Amino acid sequence: MRIESFLSAIAQDAFREVTGKDAPALLKRAQDPKHGDYQVNGALPLAKAEKKNPRELAEPLARALAAHPAIEKAEVAGPGFVNLTLAPAFLGETVSRDARDARLGVPPAERRVRTVVDYSSPNIAKQMHVGHLRSTIIGHAICETLAFVGEDVVRDNHVGDWGTQYGLLIAGLRRFGGDGHALDLAGLEAIYKQASALAEAEPAFAELARGELAKLQRGDAENRALWERFVAITRRELDKVYERLGVRFDTWYGESFYEPMLPGVVQQLEALGLARRDQGALCVFFGDDVWEGVEPKLRKQKEPFIVQKKDGAFLYSTTDLATLLHRRDEVKASKAIYVVDHRQSLHFEQLFAVARRLGVALECHHVGFGTMLGPDGKPLKTRDASGKTITLAALLDEAESRALELMKGAEVELPASELPAVARSVGIGAVKYADLRQNRLSDYQFDWSKMIELKGNSGPYIQYAGARAGAIFRKGEVDRGSVGQAPAALADPAELALAKVLVRFGDVVHASASELLPHLVTDHLYAVARELSSFYERCPVLKAEGEARAARLTLVALAAGQIEKGLSLLGIDAVERM
Repeated sequence: MRIESFLSAIAQDAFREVTGKDAPALLKRAQDPKHGDYQVNGALPLAKAEKKNPRELAEPLARALAAHPAIEKAEVAGPGFVNLTLAPAFLGETVSRDARDARLGVPPAERRVRTVVDYSSPNIAKQMHVGHLRSTIIGHAICETLAFVGEDVVRDNHVGDWGTQYGLLIAGLRRFGGDGHALDLAGLEAIYKQASALAEAEPAFAELARGELAKLQRGDAENRALWERFVAITRRELDKVYERLGVRFDTWYGESFYEPMLPGVVQQLEALGLARRDQGALCVFFGDDVWEGVEPKLRKQKEPFIVQKKDGAFLYSTTDLATLLHRRDEVKASKAIYVVDHRQSLHFEQLFAVARRLGVALECHHVGFGTMLGPDGKPLKTRDASGKTITLAALLDEAESRALELMKGAEVELPASELPAVARSVGIGAVKYADLRQNRLSDYQFDWSKMIELKGNSGPYIQYAGARAGAIFRKGEVDRGSVGQAPAALADPAELALAKVLVRFGDVVHASASELLPHLVTDHLYAVARELSSFYERCPVLKAEGEARAARLTLVALAAGQIEKGLSLLGIDAVERM
């Protein structure tokens, strides 16, 4: 159940009963338990429109709301708010129903749409570094959440596999690296650095590299074979990192895939008068008359959206337009989501504006995100003091190592043979959770000491809460699937407090999907874990008897299920024992 939608409908019915009119319920969750569980604010705007005292409307509204069996009490507060407290019987019925439900009370979306999510997007012939982390794990979490609510998700890794660097690589390989058959990804990266440096020092070598690129783009068989080898070497290493992260893709349409489509994009823009030549380059100037009516922010932009250089070369903008056309025409998508850091926001605003004028009716979203900061509060460096790239694989190695030390120090009850696998789940989960618990638009400080610990709002703490809940069923030899057969009889304040958090899961998941904010799920998981801890202190589970035991087992089963599902939506492993 989506509890807020349910209560909003109740409030709207009460408004009609009291006023004879449709009015917005304006429901929100109360932040302070002293003010009830939810608050209805609709009397204020309605009273203002009718020039009445808001309390004159709020008082009969409260009486109408209190008559509903889901509401224990409805009290007028302040200038005309109505504070709602949920009835224990309603909470018990909801918890029991959700515990029996395979979807844990999260209804599927009313409409199934095909959505392309574009995320991660590393470059060929380069190792993934720490700067690739956010796009990869935020994108994966968004995919998991959208798929769970019922969207038809296409996960696309739009890799950088075309352009100037491949001419440098081919020329550099022949100068420094032989035929490339013995190369790994680190070797390719080293050759590229050497070739780039040489191209800057020797114009003749730079010209040679441009010639090799031209041959590749014309379809030269030898250069094409080398390029395919670069792609294959990179893909093997990328797949290893993605496997560790639990990340997968449906398609790998790199920039090269769209290369044949680019002349057609340029022709469309010129034919429609959306772009014009300026100093030989083809540009979109949003200040031109043809763009009248476009967003004011874009109209004021002095810098053009360039789609073709004066030498005929295409740019990211051209490829991105071709990509959107392909997603509309071939993928048959209704929505496209780009998980790219916030510094690219202007590019996507321009891209989406041009695409709309080309008739691309996709619902497009740029999912921006902030910067990972180091201990000094500055952007986390992707290279160490010696200039060596800090690879994402190395970061994950350290996470696993730190998690293993944490678990050894905590003396967890696990056989030594199981520790490495659990440490892998805990370490990588800790890195993901520390990132995803931030509002993605915010910068955040990457701090190992706060990331991998068994307390506070951390991945290991949430995993431990789930493991502890599952252990109750093993210890009591109780089948989790057998609970919730009758409405849970909730009496203790700790039972009610836990139930009030658990019934919000449906709203949380749908809000995370619609707002593209994974941290809403982490917030919920942390709230569940904290309330579980308070619940255990007051309410023995296996030692309880009768209705109390059944109710408490139902609460723990639903909490365990939500932790497992919530972690899964974030791309984090649940841990059975810890």
